[in-house]
Amino acid sequence: MDGLLPFIDDLMAAGGMVLWWIMFLSVLVWFLIIERILFIRTVYPVNREIWLKRWGGRQNKQSRASHAVRTCYISQARTQLSRNLTVIKVLIALCPLLGLLGTVTGMIETFDVLAVIGTGNARAMANGVSHSTVPTMAGMVVAISCLYFSKWIEDQVNREVRHLSDILTFTERG
Repeated sequence: MDGLLPFIDDLMAAGGMVLWWIMFLSVLVWFLIIERILFIRTVYPVNREIWLKRWGGRQNKQSRASHAVRTCYISQARTQLSRNLTVIKVLIALCPLLGLLGTVTGMIETFDVLAVIGTGNARAMANGVSHSTVPTMAGMVVAISCLYFSKWIEDQVNREVRHLSDILTFTERG
């Protein structure tokens, strides 16, 4: 642990201000991903059981009203399961864009050093180069790692909605 904090501090200093924004987005998107996973695993099964119990208590599952109730349950499930999925996808897309912003600002810093000092001082240019490469790498790492879980959540949403749709049948089970 002693070596980790100085490493993170050095990395954040090398990445510049844009890296702090990428870190903030990273924490936010991971919070939303974990929230969705916990919802799918804990809260949604309770809601599904409530809908199934209500559906099982209906006398006539063939009526027009029953069709509307079934559609409503499926719609509620999709809405609950998909909540914040669009926000997660937008935040994932923003991370590489912020990385590119870091690239541009780092290159501007490098060109400023070149204009003032010239090409003879490599140490002066290194700061701008690190400000241009570290945020790009960080934005890509965050986006790629979160993309997998975003797709997993999306697949779970579709699977759960299909499953609920299959369970809420219009005929009595015998």
